[in-house]
Amino acid sequence: FLTACSYALQWLVVLPLEIVSATLTIEFWNHGEINNDAWVAIFLVFIIAINLFGVKGYGEAEFVFAIIKVTAVIGFIVLGVVINCGGGPNGGYLGGKLWRDPGAFNNGFKGLCSTFVTAAFAFGGTELVGLAAAETANPRKSLPTAVKQVFWRITLFYVVSLLLVGLLVPYTDPRLLNGKNSADAVASPFVIAIKNAGIDGLPSVFNAVIMIAVISVGNSSVYGSSRTLAALAEQNQAPKILAYIDRKGRPLVSIGIASALGLLAFLAGSDKQADAFNWMLAISGLSSIFTWASICLSHIRFRKAWREQGHTLDELAFRSQSGVIGSWIGLVFNILVLIAQFWIAFAPLGYASMTTSQLVVNWFEAYLAFPVILAFYIPYKLWYRTPFIRSHNMDLHTGIRELNLAELIAEERQEKAAWPTWKKIYKFFC
Repeated sequence: FLTACSYALQWLVVLPLEIVSATLTIEFWNHGEINNDAWVAIFLVFIIAINLFGVKGYGEAEFVFAIIKVTAVIGFIVLGVVINCGGGPNGGYLGGKLWRDPGAFNNGFKGLCSTFVTAAFAFGGTELVGLAAAETANPRKSLPTAVKQVFWRITLFYVVSLLLVGLLVPYTDPRLLNGKNSADAVASPFVIAIKNAGIDGLPSVFNAVIMIAVISVGNSSVYGSSRTLAALAEQNQAPKILAYIDRKGRPLVSIGIASALGLLAFLAGSDKQADAFNWMLAISGLSSIFTWASICLSHIRFRKAWREQGHTLDELAFRSQSGVIGSWIGLVFNILVLIAQFWIAFAPLGYASMTTSQLVVNWFEAYLAFPVILAFYIPYKLWYRTPFIRSHNMDLHTGIRELNLAELIAEERQEKAAWPTWKKIYKFFC
């Protein structure tokens, strides 16, 4: 219940958050000449329309968005390497120069820890591959491929592109420090890197890609929150009306609730725009850490219960490539991030010169998700007096999809045996 509520809240907040971010990308071109609320209305209607087409509409839209994003990021990686080696219009070899002066880490280890909420928000959403698997015809076939591709996308598109950004943009760049907030596209390090190289026209192209990217996340937020709300209702943990699903498989009431929360994005046209963004980010960012910690813990306990109740791994429709060890590593690191974030919330950078009220506001901006989660967990636990379930007593069968596993495994082995060597190598990694 706690995980589902936290996850639903995380995605419900992301929709207005991303629409606000999308309106900020527009400011790159019109410099605030048109009220941001006009763009909010356009983006909100567009995202709702996509989700009303059901999982097919969501999938087709994300396919198009993904092609644009992947093409742009690959292009930036190639361009970044060229610029770093001195091939830009302004010339000059950079190499690791900016990692020495002004340095790679602003404010040292504490500065690194202060970025965890924003980073967690950016990485959130990779778990949607598991959520979407529930609506696929054969998760045994589609899920392993999807999970492997998520790994490579994170490695190539997040890590490599951000490494290049670190090599091309110093943290002392005034356009980074003067941005309204961390979503201000005018202060996007990708755009700054291209501008610093003296390339005309391309910053606008990449800014458009950033706008598409944030709309894509907003689109995913409606899908993720609506499915989570519907699942809560089906388990009698939310109003039953949220579980209503029409003949086309759309949880319409849940989609309506998620879309209604998008109206918060109209704060983008007010003078409270930056405050609204920061508070919504505070709710969403840390929730993803709790979500992934619970995913890792659930996997550890599930595999233990599966073994203790006499089942074999061959019976599972999908097995994690990293196994239980990977979940233990993930759980430990998520807990360490939560501890580090509490430290940053309690004693932020420059806390000695801050007033008591500033410290309190900072703590809630950095750790707001924690009291919210306790507000879900403690009353539910006390009201329903739910017990802690031992591994051998876990219900591993309710809701399980009925599959003829022996026949499926035989078909898969026969199909794999006919693959050429190149395909076997490709499928192993991807």
